[in-house]
Amino acid sequence: MSGLDQARFREVLGHFATGVTIVTASDEGEPVGFSCQSFAALSLDPPMVILAPSRSSTSWPRIARAGAFCVNILGEHQESVCLAFAVSGGDKFDGVDWTPGVTGSPRITDSLARVECTLGAIYEGGDHELVTGHVVHMEIDEGSPLLFYRSGFGRFVA
Repeated sequence: MSGLDQARFREVLGHFATGVTIVTASDEGEPVGFSCQSFAALSLDPPMVILAPSRSSTSWPRIARAGAFCVNILGEHQESVCLAFAVSGGDKFDGVDWTPGVTGSPRITDSLARVECTLGAIYEGGDHELVTGHVVHMEIDEGSPLLFYRSGFGRFVA
């Protein structure tokens, strides 16, 4: 890593608080998803988002193949959902309430917000990929966000 210490890099960047999302899709009728904190708005015109899945993810290739995805922005009460989707393998949707969205991608019930997209461009980004999504549908619910800061979860207090 260009002579920089990876542990120090993680420590320093860990001081940037982020929201937490679950990116989902329907792959041949089966729900698939992963936890993602590397997510942001990219463009207002046209409405686009960007996310950065790990190259080692087993879920991401299935989502890319689906051609559409939903970014479920998690509320402060959904830490257990985030942890379930952060592991590789197993039935991540076991016990998770969801409904199909306009793209067919799973919309996780009680999420703070949901952004459904069609897949845009995919770029190389080191050990991750940079993925753009064209927003086709959005919705919000009430609540406060789940935050990730310094390797732990937190809550927003106004």
